[in-house]
Amino acid sequence: MSRLLLSADGLVSDDPYLKPYKPVLQRRVQRAALRELQLTDGKRSLNDIANAHEYYGLHRTPSGWVFREKAPNANEVYLYGDFTGWEVRKDFALKPLGNGDWEIELPAFAIKDEMLYKLWMVWQGGAAERLPAYVRRVVQDDTTKVFCAQVWKKNPYKWKNPAPGTPQHPLIYEAHVGMSSQEEKISSYVEFKDSILPRIKDLGYNTLQLMAIQEHPYYGSFGYQVSNFFAPSFRFGTPEELKELVDAAHGLGISVILDIVHSHAVKNEAEGIGMFDGSDHLYTLHGEQGRHSAWDSRCFDYGKDDTLIFLLSNVKYWLQEFRFDGFRFDGVTSMCYHDHGLGVDFVNYSQYFDSNVNDNALVYLTLANRLVREVNPDAMTIAEDVSGMPGMACPVSKGGIGFDFRMSMGIADFWVKLFKTRSDEDFNMNEFYFRMTDKRPEEKTISYVECHDQALVGDKTLIFRLIDKAMYDSMSVFSQNMTVDRGVALIKMVRLLTCSLASGGYLNFMGNEFGHPEWIDFPREGNGFSCKYARRQWNLADDPGLKYHGLNIFDRDMIHCVSDNDILSAYPRLLCCNEGDKVLAYERNGLVFVFNFHSEKSYTEYAIVCDEGDYKIVLDTDSRLYNGFGNLDEEMTYSTTEFNGSDRLMLYIPSRTAVVLRKMS
Repeated sequence: MSRLLLSADGLVSDDPYLKPYKPVLQRRVQRAALRELQLTDGKRSLNDIANAHEYYGLHRTPSGWVFREKAPNANEVYLYGDFTGWEVRKDFALKPLGNGDWEIELPAFAIKDEMLYKLWMVWQGGAAERLPAYVRRVVQDDTTKVFCAQVWKKNPYKWKNPAPGTPQHPLIYEAHVGMSSQEEKISSYVEFKDSILPRIKDLGYNTLQLMAIQEHPYYGSFGYQVSNFFAPSFRFGTPEELKELVDAAHGLGISVILDIVHSHAVKNEAEGIGMFDGSDHLYTLHGEQGRHSAWDSRCFDYGKDDTLIFLLSNVKYWLQEFRFDGFRFDGVTSMCYHDHGLGVDFVNYSQYFDSNVNDNALVYLTLANRLVREVNPDAMTIAEDVSGMPGMACPVSKGGIGFDFRMSMGIADFWVKLFKTRSDEDFNMNEFYFRMTDKRPEEKTISYVECHDQALVGDKTLIFRLIDKAMYDSMSVFSQNMTVDRGVALIKMVRLLTCSLASGGYLNFMGNEFGHPEWIDFPREGNGFSCKYARRQWNLADDPGLKYHGLNIFDRDMIHCVSDNDILSAYPRLLCCNEGDKVLAYERNGLVFVFNFHSEKSYTEYAIVCDEGDYKIVLDTDSRLYNGFGNLDEEMTYSTTEFNGSDRLMLYIPSRTAVVLRKMS
């Protein structure tokens, strides 16, 4: 790093409350710089050293094959599989190279494409089968359920479309390929490309976030118990088909980011990297430190060179091999604190600088962000951090950790708590505005009403909290139900408020745009291994006779309104915050947003102070198109009138309605 990167002045300048902690921030910056210097010898870049995936694992050579593995605790290592009749043979023994590395070279005829294989690892006092740590293709036998590495050497994929470039304000569609089918099955990359990408394009989202891509033995883990970090999940298709999906998204102008899991690894030994060479500390922490009590998984040792090279190479691999446009880093809070942030309320600044902070993890995250910029300067990174760690979404050059965005996880928690504990009469407009805009001065955030977390069994989506069992029999446009009317009205208002007040970007989980009525329950023994609740019922969104259809259209029009008017590029300006009337209004980049959250009162000639001019409605949550009551005349022109030296719009605002107006040129 250059000398310019050895200062936390920029971060402290943005947030004066950090001044007492400047020495700690300065040490963190210097620690990351020193670690980079150690890894690169001061002569190379991170891009130069993050190539372990090109050295380790199975590779074709001009004369045949070479396989390498790092296993410093092993005494013997063997390659075996279809090509050895599944016998451990001396002629397939790897030879030690020193520094814990092992290698075997084989002629071209010895191994054929799509053959299955494993490692037989021998150490003092034990031996067991393992999958290579850098394996790029893993498959599972349908009958035995055993996982094996698979030889996969196809012709290089021919990319057709250039990447669209990272949007300044990502509007993210969070999706799980496997559960994207309407049928009760595990869907594929090809089906997602053909059926779901067009929906995402039509809705107006500019970024696709793919979950559960890194291979994981347990499908129900949502992809968060990763075993094989370099292998795209076999369940959804081949690596080439994943590339086709990314390529097709790029052709539609949609960036694709990977939900990457570097916060922990599955504890499985036969499939994963736990106890890989007979030791528990090759890539993970030793003993109890290496066990994540809440997730029942293994914790990485971010202080080890081998771990850093493994994870940094993984970052580069997904960027280059599959042309992902960036990452959403999962579980960042768990990484940053030795207690993983479990059960902790982060209420004061000292908690970000005490001995509970995992400095090695902060160094890794800083280096990962540095590497991403070196490999692809246009790529984006997002941190899933609930703690609000200062500098998380601040450039490394200013003393930060370097993420572009932080997930604003507190917003989803706020909406859940609000509808669980308060009546409509207790809604607080000032609190609504504050919660939607509360963030650190140096950072941009991704706002969302709900992500996949709120849709899982044991939780509820927001619309399910609002409507509950009435979703099953009262969503017809030909029936009226007060509970449904309230829920449909509020979900539209809440989504519009959250999206239009976002500071950096907005996220929606697949299906929530139309109020998907079912929770997510992956196939497991307890449900007879059924996919009934691990799918998306698109037929509901496509049926004009159901209110799901109107919600889907509203989400489309809301996203296009936000995107077409580039509202996230400007700061919001508060125009009205009336607690008694439950009215909130603000202006952003030329659009005026007016919300009436009152459960009963509609207002005529309600004065909203704003810029002089004529205004037209561009979005109305009460429109019949969106299952509203159509109380507003959307063709009407609203002109400001001057009163006591200020210009005011005099509006009719029905109860539980939000309206967006644009000033006419």
